[in-house]
Amino acid sequence: MPRIVLTEELSKYVLPPVQWDGLSLTAVDAPGIAAFWGRALGGEVQDLGDGAFRIDPGPGRPGREIVRIEPVRSLSPDPARVHVDLRLSGGSPDALLAAGARLVRSPGAEPWYVLADPEGNTFCAYPAADERPAGIFELVVKSRDAHAQARWWAAVLGGELVLEGEAAAVRSAPDFPWDYLLFDPVPEPRSGLNRMHWHVTLRDAEPGDLVARGARVLRRPAADGEGWVLADPEGNEFCADPA
Repeated sequence: MPRIVLTEELSKYVLPPVQWDGLSLTAVDAPGIAAFWGRALGGEVQDLGDGAFRIDPGPGRPGREIVRIEPVRSLSPDPARVHVDLRLSGGSPDALLAAGARLVRSPGAEPWYVLADPEGNTFCAYPAADERPAGIFELVVKSRDAHAQARWWAAVLGGELVLEGEAAAVRSAPDFPWDYLLFDPVPEPRSGLNRMHWHVTLRDAEPGDLVARGARVLRRPAADGEGWVLADPEGNEFCADPA
């Protein structure tokens, strides 16, 4: 298990500035991608109109395991800068392949499968090794400075910072639905927008606390009800809805 190296004592008594509120994945074929991920996650697909969909958690899954599918005309070139890792119900990904996934790499030196959804978004699938339930168990963000990114998000989400070599993670953040928010070190910078990003709900009406911590405002709330769009210190965009 990773070693916990930092716990903010005040986080036991002071609410963090945001609450987790799910993921968003951009898609050219939004209905097809919604159908795939709904089947893959065992969730309920909701048609929101205007080409958008939301996958609500399936039975027994965490309440904030929400995946929104947002229609776009073209996709970012990087299919895995932000991606999910899944635990399989058995030893093989046959059910995911039957749902429309494509096998990119079988286990070898690294004991997990790499799969791609019908639009090429890659994700990892780990064969079951114990009685823990199948499904998403971590969200992975590739980062130039994984330690700094994890430290920033641990403070923002109110979780524990965990270091493991050059990688780092956040765990036990309130409302975060999975085991880890993992920051995986890579040398290359981002290229364009992430295909997958996340949503948070602000504790306040405006993100002044986040901006003071180093976030950048990309878009202010619009008249159509859309909330703030911010970027973290490495430029990963995320949506922030007012309290």
